[in-house]
Amino acid sequence: MTSIPIPFTAAPGSTVVVRDEEWLVTQVEPTRDGHNVSVIGLSELVRDTSATFSTALDAIAVADPAETSVVADDSPRYRKSRLWLEAMLRKTPVPIANPALTTAHRALADPLPYQLTAVRQALDPDNLRPRILLADAVGLGKTLEIGMILSELVRRGRGERILVVTPKHVLEQMQFELWTRFALPFVRLDSTGIQRIRQKLPANRNPFTFFRRVIISIDTLKSDKYVNHLRKHRWDAVVIDESHNVTNSGTQNFRLANLLAERTDAMILASATPHNGDPKSFAALVRMLEPSAVRPDGELDEDQVRRLIIRRHRHSPDVASVVGSDWAERTEPSNRLIPASPIEEEIARELEDTWLWPTDGRGPYSGKGGAALFPWTLAKAFLSSPAALAESVESRMKVLDGGRVASGDEDPLLHPEQSGDPATTLTGTGGDDAEFPTATGPATAATERVSLQRLHDLTTRSLSAPSAKYDALLAHLRDIGVGPGSTTRTVVFAERVATLGWLHQKLAKDLRLTGQDKDSKLGEVAVLHGGLTDVDQQRIVESFKLASSPIRVLVTGDVASEGVNLHSHCHHLVHYDIPWSLIRIEQRNGRIDRYGQQHSPRITTLLLDPRTTRKFGGDIRVLTRLVEREHHAHTALGDTASLMGEYSVAAEEKKIAEVLRQAKELDDVVAPVESVANDDGPAGLLARLMGVGINPASSDSPRTDAVPAAVTTRPAIGGQTGVYDDDLAFLEDALVQVFQTPGLPPTNGVSWTKFPDQQLASLIPTSDLRQRLEVLPQSYLADRRVTEKLMLATSSARGKIELANARLHESRSVWPEGHYLAPLHPVLEWAGDRALAALGRNQVFAVRGDLDDVTVLVQATLNNTRGQVVATAYLTVTHPNPANPAFALAEPHPSVADAVGSLALGTSNTGAVPNTAALQSFVRHAVAVAEVQVAEHVAAVRAETEQRVADWMTRARKWRMEASALFDHTVGSARGDLSRRQEGVDGETELARAMSPDRTLLRPLLIVVPKDFEPAMTEGEH
Repeated sequence: MTSIPIPFTAAPGSTVVVRDEEWLVTQVEPTRDGHNVSVIGLSELVRDTSATFSTALDAIAVADPAETSVVADDSPRYRKSRLWLEAMLRKTPVPIANPALTTAHRALADPLPYQLTAVRQALDPDNLRPRILLADAVGLGKTLEIGMILSELVRRGRGERILVVTPKHVLEQMQFELWTRFALPFVRLDSTGIQRIRQKLPANRNPFTFFRRVIISIDTLKSDKYVNHLRKHRWDAVVIDESHNVTNSGTQNFRLANLLAERTDAMILASATPHNGDPKSFAALVRMLEPSAVRPDGELDEDQVRRLIIRRHRHSPDVASVVGSDWAERTEPSNRLIPASPIEEEIARELEDTWLWPTDGRGPYSGKGGAALFPWTLAKAFLSSPAALAESVESRMKVLDGGRVASGDEDPLLHPEQSGDPATTLTGTGGDDAEFPTATGPATAATERVSLQRLHDLTTRSLSAPSAKYDALLAHLRDIGVGPGSTTRTVVFAERVATLGWLHQKLAKDLRLTGQDKDSKLGEVAVLHGGLTDVDQQRIVESFKLASSPIRVLVTGDVASEGVNLHSHCHHLVHYDIPWSLIRIEQRNGRIDRYGQQHSPRITTLLLDPRTTRKFGGDIRVLTRLVEREHHAHTALGDTASLMGEYSVAAEEKKIAEVLRQAKELDDVVAPVESVANDDGPAGLLARLMGVGINPASSDSPRTDAVPAAVTTRPAIGGQTGVYDDDLAFLEDALVQVFQTPGLPPTNGVSWTKFPDQQLASLIPTSDLRQRLEVLPQSYLADRRVTEKLMLATSSARGKIELANARLHESRSVWPEGHYLAPLHPVLEWAGDRALAALGRNQVFAVRGDLDDVTVLVQATLNNTRGQVVATAYLTVTHPNPANPAFALAEPHPSVADAVGSLALGTSNTGAVPNTAALQSFVRHAVAVAEVQVAEHVAAVRAETEQRVADWMTRARKWRMEASALFDHTVGSARGDLSRRQEGVDGETELARAMSPDRTLLRPLLIVVPKDFEPAMTEGEH
């Protein structure tokens, strides 16, 4: 006779028995042949061990809640019960549809309402999955929004495995923010991190299965080795920071992002410039978040897209009203035209008459392509520095000699797809010369060499002569107070690596400051560029954030223009050469003009101004207007890229070159801010999200572009259990329970010490805790010697002080000495796991309370087929007649804190409750009554959830109907693309079905008896 399989009913928080050991369930994932069950060991042999079992391979016995046995709590103040209850509640995931924020507002960050709104929108249950594009303008704190969302996902049981992808120069910064503010540790796989794991793991071992949470650069991740690992792994959440780097469809970065999108539940994309102007590329980006949000014909479904994108800027009403003094307004940019020196005037005339507007109509360039572009790369180099011009000329001369030169410079004007010096690409195609019809007639290498030599001779003279723009920079730095013994700092941006090296050398000498030496020891003048290793880049950036940093002048290329925070101790920025790109100007300015800047950012631009040329001198002055346009867009729009509509630095530079050579007017190339909202592409959509071009007072104004009402209200706040007042009290009780004398040195204790006046505490980690701490940032472990002594800041106020102290003069590490005890801190997780070991298999504590009747606290969780908690309910079941336990009254509570508070737990334990076996029947009947009572609540939640699923299925059916109608009219690659998109929507359909509520789990958590109640065996209990 075939036995009927028993349905698997466990959910996160359940106790199960596998291989005769007891385990606590942390996650349940459905598979084709059953479920994968992630657990943590509870019984002695497997305590604290993490494992995953399959119901197809192992017998996993789920404890029957009705048969829960009762154990008397004999600990002082019912410490065991409180600890066990707190730990169990912490292990129970917050329901995925719960609108209340539980951890985001408790991080070490100012919980600004506009940031919490972003979190709420990402977690909106109307979204099939937590997926969002954080498109806030530069400086609003997208990293903090990322951390808030991730912390909420972790608390909801949806963030066990997380992958964060960033540009390599912000790896440590992202790791720093996630750990110091949210207590989310990530293993950083930069060059040093990869070398470290190679010593731990076999070469063929997938590192993503070994480390739960990883942060890695996109350049590292897209190597074939890691892509193959990714194909074999699924994530709970993936973050792609600076996601504009993956917007170009057809590129390796885009394919990698698509692969990740297919292999993760939650996805967060973050970029202040989230599109490249191409509606198709933007639609492809939206499809990563939700395939059905793009119609079969490729058009965006704007109503659906609005759920997936959040967009604000510094002057948006909800931002401006709260940032206040924590983000000082920048001053008007100071644009300075610097009269050229005599030798610089000669060079400008030579460039004009020979290369830019040849007097004989024939330019000297002899290459196969770029006849019109190469002269402008020389002009850009000249406007940067004599060193940059000398390098460009010498590089071209070497190419003419048959060589190829590779330097650290790059010039996207000439060769937008290659990172390298323009001279390395001059023998190839240099772009579409038809756009730059200047010189005519063939030139020979010999004639070009003569022209180059003449320019080289002039440049050589200029290197030994005063430089007008450099002298102006020197005077400016002295005016603002940069010099020996001063704390004033500034960031000096230049595009060319040759310029950076030249400035580094000259500034150190002329300001009487120390320079960065050949061994990369940091001096008072430091240089940062993309040719440095990722470790050296991070070291310089992290040093600059410290008050104790020796750096007073950071001379940097545009490697520091994306994602790097330089505002902690600096509010001066100089554009030594003005980028021919609004995007680049905005990115640079955002390094010091961002939330947390206490001083008004002062931005200065220097432009060499030749006065004796026919065209060149007057035309390049248009570059100062670019800085003014950026400032206007920053104030009104928070985005500059849409003004030119090119969405890449290289494309913008080509357009500005057209303006400089008088082929176009600046007003024809750079649109006014007000016109952006009328754009029918991605730029218009994002502008309308910010309310640009909308007149709220007009009744005729369309309101479909307003932010959804569900996310405009201030998010509800929750997260407290009611058992302990704060995390410190929970941790301290756990230490006392586990060690009895936690203040003693190991092994009898952990040298637990509190400093109440300083709001600090410290302990020496045990061996099992040290093992958990291994995944913490390695530089934090080393700098603060955490495995020897863990220092904790026990309040957010103290945590902020510790962060600030780490950047003061006496500090030599950016890592705080006292780490904030945030709700998700690993030490709290460790304490909770230790507390859960206080009870054996399928047991519950009995305590006394200030109640009239025996009362059982029961938890009910509703789970979907994916094992996720959809809803929770907390009930207290009272038994007015002790002689008849079957007579019970259930009362639901609006929150767990309310339920715990209603128990009126005793503050002192006068003796363990006797005869606990007699309480077994109370538990059994309480579970039965709660099951009936909770059915109505479950039915309401089930109906609400199923309605959301049904609504999504309706949208999916509509999409498929449109696709079917379109399919008959498509051929070739378009037909194949539509089929692939259909597969994506079908996959979402299956996912939607899995969101439907599947089972209810009841769990007794505590039994409370009146102070004078003596349990007696009832009939049938013997």
